[in-house]
Amino acid sequence: MEIFKINSTENKQLIDITSKVTSIVDKAGFLEGAVFVYTPHTTAGITINENADPDVSRDIVGFLSKLIPKSYPFAHMEGNSDAHLMSSVIGCSELIPVENGKLMTGTWQGIYFCEFDGPRTRKVYLNFLQPL
Repeated sequence: MEIFKINSTENKQLIDITSKVTSIVDKAGFLEGAVFVYTPHTTAGITINENADPDVSRDIVGFLSKLIPKSYPFAHMEGNSDAHLMSSVIGCSELIPVENGKLMTGTWQGIYFCEFDGPRTRKVYLNFLQPL
């Protein structure tokens, strides 16, 4: 397993980690199977979406903020209840196929760390899954 840290700079933001994941896969010499990308935080997530236009990540944050407003009367009153729900909506992991040492993402796809309660220092775990 590989672990790396992310330093978010905003309260809510998507951070493109595609190049970091690609670099770790390359350095590991991992050729076939899948890489499991996971974050152990309850106020963060991992997702795959378009990385060609930065407005897409801003739109995702904006949509989630309208869908789950901080002003909602949450029973959990620590001040970050919206972040917990956003994390549950997005999810905390992605599984990406690897073939011939390359991530099998689409042309416009990027892997994103989703910060919903920053800024903070966070962890991302990568686990390599071999085919049977």
